[in-house]
Amino acid sequence: MTEQFKEQGGAATMDPSRLRRWLTSRLITGLVRPGRLEKSQARAERERVKAGLPHTLEYFHQVDDAYSHLAAQALQPLLARYGVRLVPHLVEGPSGDNLPEPDLLPALGRYDAALVAPHYGLEYPAGAEAPEQSLCLQANCILAAVSATDFPSAAVAVGEALLAGDATGLERLAGQYGATSADQAAQVLAEGTARRSELKHYSGAMFYYGGQWYWGVDRLYHLERRWCELGLGRKDALLFPRPAIDAGSYQANGSLTLELYASLRSPYTAVIFDRAVQLAERTGVRLALRPVLPMVMRGVPATREKGMYIFADAAREARALGLDFGNMYDPIGEPVRRCYSLYEWAEKQGRAVALLSEFLRAAFYRGVNTSRDSGLRQVVEAAGLSWDDAQTVIDNKDWEQRLEDNRQAMYGFGSWGVPTFRLLDARGNTVVWAWGQDRLWLIAREIQRVLVAA
Repeated sequence: MTEQFKEQGGAATMDPSRLRRWLTSRLITGLVRPGRLEKSQARAERERVKAGLPHTLEYFHQVDDAYSHLAAQALQPLLARYGVRLVPHLVEGPSGDNLPEPDLLPALGRYDAALVAPHYGLEYPAGAEAPEQSLCLQANCILAAVSATDFPSAAVAVGEALLAGDATGLERLAGQYGATSADQAAQVLAEGTARRSELKHYSGAMFYYGGQWYWGVDRLYHLERRWCELGLGRKDALLFPRPAIDAGSYQANGSLTLELYASLRSPYTAVIFDRAVQLAERTGVRLALRPVLPMVMRGVPATREKGMYIFADAAREARALGLDFGNMYDPIGEPVRRCYSLYEWAEKQGRAVALLSEFLRAAFYRGVNTSRDSGLRQVVEAAGLSWDDAQTVIDNKDWEQRLEDNRQAMYGFGSWGVPTFRLLDARGNTVVWAWGQDRLWLIAREIQRVLVAA
């Protein structure tokens, strides 16, 4: 199995030389170092003031993207509260290596959007189907014709008609707002997609302000805080605050199980792993750790621009949680495999969670080189295990099938990335599942909802 993964991912990517590992680690650490984001924002503001420009928000809308429909609903409240100038763009969806699972991502978006919408005061219909391509074309023709002033209301109305499969409704909106030809809409889409590429991003539902990207409603709290610091609003009254990870007061006493699908090279896993463990402990939910290989080690491609955004975004999310994240030494390849080879041994001693936690801390918080025995020894001993005993089991291959079974289970219910959470009831039925470190608050609320109803 290991050789298969090497063929798919590339040995240079999965098992870099010492120099390449060091260079990658220094690059990422520099990208996410404390203070860098703040300096970048301050520089952007100085340049804006010097040029005499208004506060300008660029928004990138993808008509068939569930997250874009949520983001569109946020536009009018944001503009009314903060008085910024809106420059909307229509864009195509991600493609190529930026879209590793084209059959799964749209369905995941629709499922996830319906879950989170009520918590942000937004709307998305549960069970919505993928909109028809002919209606998507009609939607783009309408939005390509609207002004920036009308775009927020038009995007919401068009999205609602699109989700309802309401061709008559779209025709009515075309009469209200106008509509371009298909060729003209294609040109507008191409221009928006090119602008997004120029600014080094790849996805829909993206907000761009002052040199920084903010994905969907889930990252608006970062943007709102930034605007508040610039004097545009009040910090204690955000429109779209991130819901807190609240353990609540009800205890499951083992009646619920929280599956945590995690990998050892995922920055988002590193951000939320310990919080997920704490949530399970505080709510009496049984934690079932389901480790998987990192994406690149199982043949899932990623572009440089996507990788850089992910690490920068993870650092911003970590700091919002008060975590000193970002002193990284890349554990891709052999360090990950060696740690996983110790997983079952650690599990038998009740230290499997501690082993993965300490590995993530070493790799993403302390800059420990886990490709060396000395670095991995730090991890093992910090987890309360014997390094001498570890030598008798390390580098076995017994773990590979278990991780592959976990991967297949994750794909089976619709996810492919980490961290993924799945909450199970006492019979092993799925209550809810969610992908992303920014969904642990949702899992916490679902735990309390189920316990209150019991």
